[in-house]
This record gives sequence, structure tokens and C-alpha cells, in this order.
Amino acid sequence: MGSNQNPTLKTKPHFISSIESDEFSLLRWALGHSSTVGLDAEWKPFRTPNSPSFPPVSILQLAFLVPGQLGGDTESRNDSLVFLLDLQSIPLPSIWELLRDMFVSPDILKLGFRFKQDLIYLSSTFCSQGCDPGFEKAEPYLDITNIYYHLQNKHVGKKLPKETKSLAAICEEVLRVSLSKELQCSDWSRRPLTEEQISYAAADAYCLLEIFSIFQCKLLNQGKSSQDIPKLHFSNESLGLKEILEKPDVSGNILRLKACEASEMVKSTVCESHLRVHSVVKPPSCYSHRNALPFDDTLLKIIRKYGERILLKESDRKPRTSKRKARRKASLGSNSKKECSKDCSDWQGPPPWDSSFGGDGCPKFLCDVMVEGLAKHLRCVGIDAAIPSSKRPEPRQLLDKAHKEGRVLLTRDAKLLKHQYLIGNQVYRVKSLLKNDQLLEVIETFQLKIDEDQLMSRCTKCNGRFIQKPLTTEEAIAAAKGFQVIPDCLYDRNFEFWQCTDCNQLYWEGTQYHNAVQKFIDVCKLNE
Repeated sequence: MGSNQNPTLKTKPHFISSIESDEFSLLRWALGHSSTVGLDAEWKPFRTPNSPSFPPVSILQLAFLVPGQLGGDTESRNDSLVFLLDLQSIPLPSIWELLRDMFVSPDILKLGFRFKQDLIYLSSTFCSQGCDPGFEKAEPYLDITNIYYHLQNKHVGKKLPKETKSLAAICEEVLRVSLSKELQCSDWSRRPLTEEQISYAAADAYCLLEIFSIFQCKLLNQGKSSQDIPKLHFSNESLGLKEILEKPDVSGNILRLKACEASEMVKSTVCESHLRVHSVVKPPSCYSHRNALPFDDTLLKIIRKYGERILLKESDRKPRTSKRKARRKASLGSNSKKECSKDCSDWQGPPPWDSSFGGDGCPKFLCDVMVEGLAKHLRCVGIDAAIPSSKRPEPRQLLDKAHKEGRVLLTRDAKLLKHQYLIGNQVYRVKSLLKNDQLLEVIETFQLKIDEDQLMSRCTKCNGRFIQKPLTTEEAIAAAKGFQVIPDCLYDRNFEFWQCTDCNQLYWEGTQYHNAVQKFIDVCKLNE
């Protein structure tokens, strides 16, 4: 039930915190055997826009398309490997040259999403550890935003428009998956990282490969058929030199292709133990930072037509400060500071549902788009939590709805606090970043009483209540006709079904339900 969340990774991401680890050995191998890498970086966001320095990068993500032999499937052309480099644990001078060579290697296509800012922060991070001058450029480079416009048949130059879609929006349109950005502003400097943070970071880099693969397929369909374009396989290790040279000529450039395949066979004989056993750590001299094979013709054409270069100027290496903002900040007196501290203060109460206001005592909230995920969590613990009908509502619309329905408006937008005077004490700014922490914050701030009987008593889709009596399987099948598909495997499991009184969505007490109940028992500490 629900939409697909995040691109599914074929392999578990490799978290690297030491250059002596097996994962780092595998990374060096991937750098020498992949022609395409997806890049992304994560850092703890600064709260002040005019900070004198750039935020230090905590995690660098690299996603590779590599030989299918790694997965043990000789029929597979490519597998994916995703690495997360912990830049807080690894001595940066020990990996600086490796990464610098990757960024400038003419044999590796770098994929990114507005990656110039990431490269600026990354370069600053390495410079602060004595790796001067950091990173100066990345080429050949291809921006996923540029790919998106070409997929939409909107031909643009190599300079992207100022207003572009987010990576999550592009994934939604191109891959038909929902790329959650909830953890983007989480604290990436804290250790250990959560499993959710690791999955989020890996998905951000991996989805770049998926979008690029679709782009390649579209270009192939527009030009020659796939039968006319030679694709190099990485499974030639099992072939002898005679078999490779006797393969039929499928292009006019057979000598170069066959020589490359034969070279790959010989190379794989030397590195066979490393290909099959990741735990073997070889000296750096055994690895090449450059791709073992040249770009195939298709990829080379894409790079020539759509590729570009990120070049950092001297002005890029210094944080920009806004003179206008600085003057405005200097003009603020002590009264403004007091007002700001008052606006950002903790909840003073009482809430509009309080009996002294004529309320019914039932907590009710309105969550704006910045805390929409919190609304679903509140519903899961039985709390009435509405969301705006529009994706971009005006502040006046939010305030009117909150006042009319007797709700507290939850937001992370400090600007909404200045409208407190319009509806009294009905706006609360959520301070936590993660949904679980936000839920606990709201429960504690408003002293909400949560018990196990309330869990999963509201519809997470529309906020409606469930009918009091559970449906039988026969009743659920009748209710679902023309509305919702019930998997056949549920018919003989004697599950109890529940239906929302507002939107008629059906739910059942399966594994997902019991896992959710246990999750919120733990989050709300109901066992303590």
C-alpha cells in the first residue's frame, strides 16, 4: 500500500570509515573498472547564511556501474556499487589524490545534481586539512537537470536555467519513485549515522545512475537500434583468447573492440582473486585510477554532445555575504532582538481545544507542507492532524483554516510566527528535524496523552476515523470493488480489515500494521 519510496538499491551501500577496510579496497577497484559515477555530498546545514566559512562535508557518496561479475551473475552486464565515504573519520590527505584523479579522469563520466556547490564545499573541507588547493574542476561532467530537460524534449544549452526542478521531482517524473528529502537537513556530523540516513544518502547517488540509464535508452531509440550499437560485456573472463577473436564482427571497428575485450580477459586473470573475494586488500600500486576500458561509442557521443566541465574560480572559494542583509542586520536594535526571541519562544498555551476556550478537549493540529510527514505520524498515534489542500497555500489560508477549525498550526517556517496576532496563540514552530523527534516534541509540548489503544486508529491517507467494527474478508472484498485491489494472498489468512469512514480506504492487520504499532510503542515509550 502507498507509493514506492526511494529507488531500490541492488546492493547494500558500503560505508567507509577507514582506508584499511575491505570496502575501501573495493572502492579503488570500482574506480578502475567503471566509466560512470554518480556523485553527491552531505553536510550539517549552517543556521547563519552569512557564515565566514563553508560547512564541512561529512559524507561523500559515489555510485558506480560496474561489471556484473561482482554479483556472481555472468549474464548481467552491470551491477551497481554505492559507497559512502565518512570524511570525519578518514584522514583526508590519504584520499585526496584518489578523488582528485577521479574528478579529472577523462575515462570516467561524472553525474551530479547541481554538483558545483557540493564541489565547492568539498574542496573547502579538504583545504582545511592541508590538501591545498582542494579540487579545482570536474570533467567530463553531466548534470541530471540537463538530462531531464532533454528527456522532456526541452533543448537547453549547457548553462542550466536558474529555476530548475528538485531531484525529488525529477525522480518522481522519470523513475516513478518518491525520493524522500526529509533527512536532507539532518545533522550529518553526528555519529553513528542512522540506517535511515545511510539509505537516504545512498539513494541520492544511486538515482543519478538510474536516470542516466533511461536517458541512454532514449538516445538509442532515437538513433540506431540497440542491435546496431556494440555494447561491451564484462563477462569475457571465462572466454579464451581464441573465442574472443573468432566472435563475429558487429561493427566496423572490430580490431579495437576485440583488442579491448582480450585485454580485459588478461587483466581479469591478474585481478581474479580481487574480483571474487572483496576481502583481499592490495597495495595501491595494483590499482588504476583510470578506467580499464575506453568509453564505448554511444557513451562517447553523449559526452561530446551533452558533457560539460565544472571549473572553480577563485571567487567560488570564498563564502558570499550579502551587503544588503548585513546592513539590515546592523540596523536592528535591541527591541527587534527581543521581539525575535519572543516569537521563537516555547509554547505558552493554552491550546484552542482547551475547555476554557469552549473546546472539546480533543487535540487538533494543522501541519503545513514543511512538516507534512509529522502529520502522518500524529495520525498513526490517533491524533487529528490535517494538512493544507494546496501544496503552496498562502499564510492567510493556513491561519484561517486553523482558526476556523480550532487547530494549532505546526510549521518550521519562522516567518509564520509574525502572524500570531491574527489568531492568537495558535502557531507553533517545530524545532526538531526528524519525524520521530518531531512527534515526541509535539507530544511533550502539548502534553498529549497517548495509549496503545489509540495507535493506528486514524487513516494516514486522509486523517479520517476508522469504522468501529472490523470487516470480514467477504465484506472487505465487497467494499473494495472498483476502488481498491486486495492481494489474493490475504484471502486465506483470516485478517481483520478496517475502513476509513471518510475516504473508504481499506487497511488490514498484516505484518506492516504490527510493525507500525511496535514502532510507535517504542517511539512514544509506551512500555516504560
